[in-house]
Amino acid sequence: MGNRVPEQVPRILVVGGTGVFGWRLVIGLLRSTAFKVIIAGRDESRLATALRHCDAISGTTGRTSVLTMDARQVTADALRATGAFAVVDAAGPFQTNDRRLAETVIAAGIHYVDLADARDFVAGFTALDNAAKQAGVVALTGASSTPTLSNAVLDHLATGWISVDQVEIAIAPGNRAPRGLSVVRSILSYAGRPVRVFIDGDWSTAPGWGMTVLRHMPGLGRRWLSLAETPDLDIVPTRFAVRSSAIFRAGLEMPLLHLGLLAASLPVRWRVVRSLTPLARLFRWLASLLERFGTDRGGMTVEATGTDQHGNPVTGIWSLVAEAGDGPFVPTLATLAVLRALADGRIARPGASACVGVLSLQEIEAEFAPHRIHSTINIQHSSRSVYECVLGDLFGQLPEPLRAMHCLNGKLIARGMAQVDGADRLIGRFIAAIFRFPSAGKGVPVTVEITPSPGQEKWVREFGGRRFGSVLSATVIPNCLMERFGLFRFILDLPVGPQGVLGMPVRAWRLGLLPLPRWLAPVSIVTEDVDEHGRFRFDVEMRLPLGLGRLVRYRGWLVPDPR
Repeated sequence: MGNRVPEQVPRILVVGGTGVFGWRLVIGLLRSTAFKVIIAGRDESRLATALRHCDAISGTTGRTSVLTMDARQVTADALRATGAFAVVDAAGPFQTNDRRLAETVIAAGIHYVDLADARDFVAGFTALDNAAKQAGVVALTGASSTPTLSNAVLDHLATGWISVDQVEIAIAPGNRAPRGLSVVRSILSYAGRPVRVFIDGDWSTAPGWGMTVLRHMPGLGRRWLSLAETPDLDIVPTRFAVRSSAIFRAGLEMPLLHLGLLAASLPVRWRVVRSLTPLARLFRWLASLLERFGTDRGGMTVEATGTDQHGNPVTGIWSLVAEAGDGPFVPTLATLAVLRALADGRIARPGASACVGVLSLQEIEAEFAPHRIHSTINIQHSSRSVYECVLGDLFGQLPEPLRAMHCLNGKLIARGMAQVDGADRLIGRFIAAIFRFPSAGKGVPVTVEITPSPGQEKWVREFGGRRFGSVLSATVIPNCLMERFGLFRFILDLPVGPQGVLGMPVRAWRLGLLPLPRWLAPVSIVTEDVDEHGRFRFDVEMRLPLGLGRLVRYRGWLVPDPR
């Protein structure tokens, strides 16, 4: 039927227009566009209340109507009768992977947009592509914070980059933000269950609401964050050819709620129960008891590290802060921008797809203006590795094979062989297992991946298929670097000589922000030099304090992989 041309004042039908996000989309449409709005839902009393509120918005009288309908049972003829130019699904539930509404909208010859953040729903949406093309309509899924906004940010940050090594996306709403039952069900649907995620250059699984970290979010302070299952886990590694990791985390402002959910997810991890979804109403009620605590400030960050057009490490950080309860508007703003672009003809190619790569970051950020929402971008370039920053002029004294390993020009992969001696006591074996240190063996294949970013480097070591990683960064203390294993931080001396690095003793250590007694610190004995074949040679031994024995020792050689 060809591309649809909107009437002079297009009508937008919002399914779920009385819900947490649907209602805010309706407000945005009325306050910042000339569109007519049809609010659709099943509850007549809620629809009547919504209509009264709409009429109270200055200058919008007569632009709003309501429609009682069941989105899963509505027919194409009924949708055509509304005269809608586009239908927005703001209700879901998308976790059920039920695409009946989208199919019906397409069959009616009407543009379709939704706010889906369910991974499987978005991944399978292209099944409707042929039908949308035949109907001559645009059907877009995921027009929300993820994946539309997050991908627009990454498109902007990584412009001109040679490669993208790591991506971390995080969303952390304020505790006073309203929680719809569908949002609670969405989180509980994956909490504790295996989530497929791209980590350290390969696909693996991790427990939903696991991989928990305490991170600083610009404008918000420190927030607990855990792995969330969203479409970005699939889309970002593919669209940006990510070389190392692409992780999406979400956080609850109140530590009691966030860590409480983490604890509640353990029976799911242990397969004692299948899912926490049946407890959604209980969890929502428990969260409501703490609703008056915390703040109404939420935010989002997108951080990417890679290699810029000059071959130097680069980190781009985009951050958003929503003040005074405006956070729940954020997931609707991409849809607002899409509807404008559809009406203006800027999005016109028929088909069904995820809503990525169709809007610029500027187009979405233009929707921030009526709200107390602001964003910032920080791009950091670096041409010096952590070792170069720490050692200064001493770096030039190192033998060439050591400089080749520590003078980075983008991501470096080195391969070699090693001998591993495991812990010699039970307590050591227990601690080594927690940190995923390698098992004992001779002739063990070794791969080390070093991913630099300004001020730090992520080292992922693989011994015979067993991986463990840490993050190195410079410190303000001369000739010292910091190595971070999860929440543990170690300040290490870095003595060097003409033959290489000798010693690397632990100078201080912390658990998060808490200083720990030095006499309880593990003993680190490290040697880096050159073997008889001119290769980088390492010998790393870690011992427990108080004479409790060896934790791990691995020694061998590495050469950079020219590929």
